[in-house]
Amino acid sequence: MQVGLIQQRCVALVEDNKRALEMKIAQLASEGANLIVLQELHNTPYFCQTEDPDLFDLAETIPGPSTSFYGAIAKKYKVVLVTSLFEKRSAGLYHNTAVVFENDGTIAGTYRKMHIPDDPGFYEKFYFTPGDLGYEPIDTSVGCLGVLICWDQWYPEAARLMALAGAEVLIYPTAIGWSDMDDQAEQKRQCDAWVISQRAHAIANGIPVISVNRVGRELDSSKATSGIQFWGNSFVAGPQGELLFEAGQDSEATEVVSLNMERCEQVRRWWPFFRDRRIDSYKGLLKRFLK
Repeated sequence: MQVGLIQQRCVALVEDNKRALEMKIAQLASEGANLIVLQELHNTPYFCQTEDPDLFDLAETIPGPSTSFYGAIAKKYKVVLVTSLFEKRSAGLYHNTAVVFENDGTIAGTYRKMHIPDDPGFYEKFYFTPGDLGYEPIDTSVGCLGVLICWDQWYPEAARLMALAGAEVLIYPTAIGWSDMDDQAEQKRQCDAWVISQRAHAIANGIPVISVNRVGRELDSSKATSGIQFWGNSFVAGPQGELLFEAGQDSEATEVVSLNMERCEQVRRWWPFFRDRRIDSYKGLLKRFLK
């Protein structure tokens, strides 16, 4: 599997973001990528920094204009393409949705973000209804993809359920960054925790992880804060958590990373975590808290 990653700054105009992405997809395809992963909500600046009902106008139906655009790109460059869209399901009902395109331009499958944050600068509960499609991997010509989204990456249960359902790789389109209130030590702790938690998902499930974040400062349109500095740091980890690629924190990046999928079988033979799971003892996981 030849994985292409695009870590990009987002600008105000949707069409400018889409044109930039198409140029980078073309570049990665020419370099041999057969799977390309985009960051979370890549069409627009990260609008969840403020609660504004007018911003629901950014949402689109699926199928819709963006699926037509990205489907045509996937077909043109003969790549499997993982996108991240603001879905309008119905009046007053919206989701944060990943759409995966097959290399013939058809929609291979969708995933609706399950875990929705609500923190200063990340007011996603205002915009997104929690997903209702479950943790179902998406079958494609390059493999079975376990697509999750951003806040999902902190939950080992989500990664495990995707792996148990047959996912051969975990993919996390992401939008995460720092507040100016965080000092450098805190910034490092946060970014390190973000990388470590996802590398742990790779290890625990014996499959690679692909995490693609946005980069650059994006201002808060409400001016209540100074905005978010998205920390980039997109990376690919192998089935033992080894880092195969790591982008910088301050600049855009396009990269093709080779994944040896046959190695996952060997790793699972060395570390047979699935064999030794005590499934009879995990009932407590279905409760909110045990004390």
